[in-house]
Amino acid sequence: MIKNIIFDFDGVILDSIPVKTEAFRKLFKDFLKENVDELIEYHIQNGGISRYKKIEYFFTKILNKSITNEDVLKYAEKYSQITKEELAQMKYLIKDTLDFIKQNFKKYNMHIASGADEEDLKYICNKLDLKKYFLSINGSPKVKSEIVKDILDNNSYKKEETILIGDSINDYEASYSNKIEFYGYNNKTLMIDNNYIETFKRSIFNV
Repeated sequence: MIKNIIFDFDGVILDSIPVKTEAFRKLFKDFLKENVDELIEYHIQNGGISRYKKIEYFFTKILNKSITNEDVLKYAEKYSQITKEELAQMKYLIKDTLDFIKQNFKKYNMHIASGADEEDLKYICNKLDLKKYFLSINGSPKVKSEIVKDILDNNSYKKEETILIGDSINDYEASYSNKIEFYGYNNKTLMIDNNYIETFKRSIFNV
């Protein structure tokens, strides 16, 4: 029996992927387009990975250059400035998910585990009046598998009663490493073990 639901944020609760994709283009507008395109491909395929890791990947793997932690933080702050206020708008909320959350937050223990920067994440959730639905809101720089582990440990949740809903392979890997069930959403490539939510209106939660 499901009692605890851990939600990814981007692509599950907030339709933020196009905004964040464009933000990387703006952030690295002074670099070669072909290199930025390679980063964008990596970004889209790895939705659950933090901006810090993606910035580091851009320099070390694509440009083959070293980058200091200080410079990673500087780029991450610029990225935040580009995205934070834009994403704190109601128009980006995914209605299907939001309706389910509003109707069921008293029935399940709900948490957010995101690859987004935790400070930005909490700011956006506060602006969009989402905080009241979740027992915790968690983001990077901590990696998602660690966030999920902390949620399980801090709340003494039973793994068989806990699921993670996400839209990326990194979400699946975070659930797998913590031995909890994964439910794909908003990404047809994640139809794994028949645990896929086409819409919350006709999901297993309403059967």
